[in-house]
Amino acid sequence: MRGGLVVSCQAYPGEPMRDPRTMAQVAAAVVEGGAAAVRAQGLQDVREVVAAVDVPVIGLWKDGDDGVYITPTLEHALAVADAGAQIVALDGTRRPRPDGRTLAATVAELRERTDVLVMADCGSLEDALEAERAGVDILGTTLAGYSGERPRTPGPDYELVDEMVGACRLPVMVEGRVHSPAQAAEALARGAFAVCVGTAITHPTTITGWFAEAVAGAR
Repeated sequence: MRGGLVVSCQAYPGEPMRDPRTMAQVAAAVVEGGAAAVRAQGLQDVREVVAAVDVPVIGLWKDGDDGVYITPTLEHALAVADAGAQIVALDGTRRPRPDGRTLAATVAELRERTDVLVMADCGSLEDALEAERAGVDILGTTLAGYSGERPRTPGPDYELVDEMVGACRLPVMVEGRVHSPAQAAEALARGAFAVCVGTAITHPTTITGWFAEAVAGAR
């Protein structure tokens, strides 16, 4: 994945594309377009995507919609690994986890019971440094602007990217509000290991909204 594009193939509950088979087709399409890896959410989605592509799959399981909800417990992480993901993404913030385990304890037991790599979705430099100490393999900027520690920037949080690349020894994947090829290229130019794009590639409702707003404003 080094220097490559990772594409997040997710649809929200209630949306027309919210179907694991559809997400697998989207995943196959982005791989054909050059994606070096795919990020998928939900156990059945992970299973379908793993079967559909021949690139690494970063799996996660969102449970809830507030606080720690990205693969929030050890049980969630083990289930994602069992579904076939080669990399398990989990909340890498310093916030309390629902099962009471620390991030380090979660990672340690996950390593004992599986052979997956672990990606920590972080919200700040402090999160990233703690996740590094906890023994993860990849650091993500995924939760920058969503965990309460940093303001939500319109595009990627380049300041955090610079901080993490400068202070951390592990690979940094830039993820979150990467809305254009230029922003993706800028992330790599700043030293990121890889860049993950979701909405701007795989969420037609949002993309259509951008164009519809622009058209309406031009009338």
